[in-house]
Amino acid sequence: MTLRKLLFAMVLFLAASASFAHAQSATTPVTGAPTAQVQGQAVAAPPGAAVAPEGAGMGPDMSLIGLFLQAHLVVKLVMAGLIIASIWVWAIIIDKTILFTRTKRMMDRFEQTFWSGQSLEELYRSLSSRPNHAMAAIFVAAMREWKRSYEGGARSFAGLTQRLDKVMDVTIAREVERLESRLLVLATVGSAGPFIGLFGTVWGIMTSFQSIAASKNTSLAVVAPGIAEALFATAIGLIAAIPATIFYNRFVSQVNKQALRLEGFADEFSAILSRQIDERG
Repeated sequence: MTLRKLLFAMVLFLAASASFAHAQSATTPVTGAPTAQVQGQAVAAPPGAAVAPEGAGMGPDMSLIGLFLQAHLVVKLVMAGLIIASIWVWAIIIDKTILFTRTKRMMDRFEQTFWSGQSLEELYRSLSSRPNHAMAAIFVAAMREWKRSYEGGARSFAGLTQRLDKVMDVTIAREVERLESRLLVLATVGSAGPFIGLFGTVWGIMTSFQSIAASKNTSLAVVAPGIAEALFATAIGLIAAIPATIFYNRFVSQVNKQALRLEGFADEFSAILSRQIDERG
């Protein structure tokens, strides 16, 4: 639910910003050079001077909104898809940053409580209803299996250590899978984003060359808008891919660190329970 709210808020913000920028560019008056007049008569142009045609001062809109609106339909679809992918990437980045920060803080607090000497039974009663992070989930799963074995009246505890290890391993795998969720989106956008933008660039340049061949005009003024629109697609692809790649590598590293931390806690807790099994056996 948090990711959906972030994604929806970012879409609304970007849509409002784009609408405002487009409205501003549409309402901005084009100021041209005033015609000099002497006693109500326009000054004649000097001989040989080229007279600019009416509306020649209004060239193509080279703003970001203008480049998008003037682009070919295929290039527009590429740009729109990359913009949506970029919004989705940043929503995942914000959501995962909050998740990893909160999880690390809760695990630190749990370890302080666990090693403070508090009774395991009291800690289990306080967390059994709803463990709120991975380390607490491992502790609750192991304690639940422990209590089932003893409260069930079992006489042999030869296989209890193996069952406890298996329960904790399954819980660790489940928690790591939860931490890794949606990271595949970052990897996909990071690897495919530049190529998708490059496809839009190639298509736009191809369309520009077709326009040049049709108009038989090779001046820079004719070529520049189409090439700018095409290169804008590559820029959007890089904008989407660069943060996706950076944060994917960062999040994968954090997942590995937290997985090692969970495995270390599981080994220590298994040793504690195994010692108690030996004492009771």
